[in-house]
Amino acid sequence: MQGRINNTPAPGIDGLAEEILRGVGGPENIESLTHCATRLRFQLHDGSKVDQAALDALDGVMGTVPQSGDRFQIVIGGAVANVHSKIINLPSMSRSGAPRAQSDADVKAAVRAKGRGRFAWLDNFFEYLSDSFRPLLGVLLGASLIIAITSVLDALGVVDFRAADKSATWVFVDAMWRSVLYFLPIMVAYNAAKKLQIDPWVGATVMAAVMTPNFTGMLNPDSGIPGVTCTTNSTLGTQQCVAEVFGLPLQLNDYGGQVFVPLLMVALLALVYKGLRRLFPENIQLVFVPFFSMLIMIPVTAFLIGPLGVWAGNGIGEGLAWLNDNAPIVFAIFIPLLYPFLVPLGLHWPLNALMLQNINTIGYDFIQGPMGAWNFACFGATAGVLLLSIRHREPMMRQTATGALAAGMLGGISEPSLYGIHLRFKRIYPRMLVGCLVGGLIVGVLGGVDTEAFAFTSVLTIPVFSPMGVYLIAITAAFVTAMVLVYVSDYRTPEERAQANAERDAAERDAAEAAATQTHDETAAADDRELVTVGAAAAAGSAATAGSGTAVTSGTGGTSTRLAAPVAGRVVGLDEVGDPVFASRALGEGVGIEPADGRVVAPVDGELVTVADTGHAFGIRTADGVEVLTHIGIDTVQMQGEGFEVHVTPGQQVRTGDLLAEVDLDAVRAANHPTVTLMTVLNTADLAAVEPHTGQDVTAGALVVTVRR
Repeated sequence: MQGRINNTPAPGIDGLAEEILRGVGGPENIESLTHCATRLRFQLHDGSKVDQAALDALDGVMGTVPQSGDRFQIVIGGAVANVHSKIINLPSMSRSGAPRAQSDADVKAAVRAKGRGRFAWLDNFFEYLSDSFRPLLGVLLGASLIIAITSVLDALGVVDFRAADKSATWVFVDAMWRSVLYFLPIMVAYNAAKKLQIDPWVGATVMAAVMTPNFTGMLNPDSGIPGVTCTTNSTLGTQQCVAEVFGLPLQLNDYGGQVFVPLLMVALLALVYKGLRRLFPENIQLVFVPFFSMLIMIPVTAFLIGPLGVWAGNGIGEGLAWLNDNAPIVFAIFIPLLYPFLVPLGLHWPLNALMLQNINTIGYDFIQGPMGAWNFACFGATAGVLLLSIRHREPMMRQTATGALAAGMLGGISEPSLYGIHLRFKRIYPRMLVGCLVGGLIVGVLGGVDTEAFAFTSVLTIPVFSPMGVYLIAITAAFVTAMVLVYVSDYRTPEERAQANAERDAAERDAAEAAATQTHDETAAADDRELVTVGAAAAAGSAATAGSGTAVTSGTGGTSTRLAAPVAGRVVGLDEVGDPVFASRALGEGVGIEPADGRVVAPVDGELVTVADTGHAFGIRTADGVEVLTHIGIDTVQMQGEGFEVHVTPGQQVRTGDLLAEVDLDAVRAANHPTVTLMTVLNTADLAAVEPHTGQDVTAGALVVTVRR
């Protein structure tokens, strides 16, 4: 059964879900569907069936991103979880054989198995890195803002941010943001293990083993632990400790903040874990697979992967540092020009990993400074669009640009600007790239910009960059350049601008005419107030004698429809029926009834638009457009009609109380299905109110829901 009986899109998020489903080729074209922080991620059977233009035109869709291997992304923004839930819970997605929601790991594993895409291995590699970091976006941003606030206080002289003898208060504040960066390896290990479809807690545990106070305590040369020796590198001035463990030399490292180590470790752990799962019978896997995984991988990580990851991270960081020191202009220009092409594909996370690695190994990062030129060029282009939207009286674009600009300037998040505006209007990108070039060139010419903390590049994090003046000049130039170029040349072509202005003028004329009509109607209504009062009294009299399914005119000119109980029994709210789809109101507001017998009758007068072949569900549309679903039991579609005797056919007109079906409730119970009968109003979002009357024992035909239009 469709989410709306008449198959027309509902307003709001329900309608958006249905339109998206239609735009990707319908439920039968969806192999799997997941979501991240801002995007719906579809794996489709046939990517050519996607109507990308229609999807881009939807109000609520910020942009679309086709990918290789019949993968398709739709950018929604902060409402993505709600839209994902609506799509998954649409009735057309719930019917027998329709796809179910899968985890990101399931989706990516399926893609790997198919081997689709010209560079599937490269996609998988970057997805592994991206999925290991993406869930940490929120806490990284939170830590970034704490650092920013502390840095501002440092700049104002309130506290010495880098002092060694800070008070307990500021040591505690340090702990608030260091908790994220220091324990980042454990978080990355958890996400990476989850992405590779193994127990994420095993991945986290293996990484945590080399970060415990027991392990890190051996790094102290004065610890007095037998078997630990520490030496100092006279050239670098660094200290290296080695412990003798099981007669073997173990290089000791502080793995706080490391990112390459957990990524390397989990890649090997996945092979070990899956091999052990094949080795042990399923009934003992819970104990022995984690046990042997830890027994194998903790020593391997400590003796081999840990030191290897530290060496690799140090090498990459030092290589980029060399490039930054010897060709700073090239490096400073390259980074901001690269980012605009990495972010749309979600491939920018590996560079974030390098930033964290740089901070951990060499004590500072030199990538975030040039990257700021890209971010502020992006925000500047959005500011240009905002100014144009004000100039040309475009309220929808003004709202979009305002929200995107606020997210960027205060949070350092570029996705709302990028997906909500820039990728939809292709004239913006080349102008934004000029801003990136100008900002990067300034950073390079003036000697580069560093930071000792991982920070999202926003207005609030400006103080963490050094030299702050150079950084401020660069990002200001990038912002102003992009803003001016977009504003002067417009983000629409001349033809698009002429059409948009014509549509705006027509809409404004329509609004003015509607306002004039409303004023006239209000005047007439005031003159006829006495007639309205008389009509209200007459309507109330009619309501007193109307049947349960009759539409009744209210005293304010609205109407109400009374829905009767389709079965006798105890009436409960949808939250108590034990089914998450109905409880979420994805199928509308309504009630559940624990049936006293198996007679199911029509709850309202109307047309039987839908009669399920299995006899477990009936859809009725009333004369005034109320769409009512009666659903007998939960998951009873699996009974394939056994125990259900249907007495009506689709298209038939029914009256309240007409027999729809007879159900063998004992057969339903024997099949281990709840017998609760549900009645919901599918087009609840279109109506003024749907009021359930719960907590009562009723006979079939008694009032249980009032619908107000």
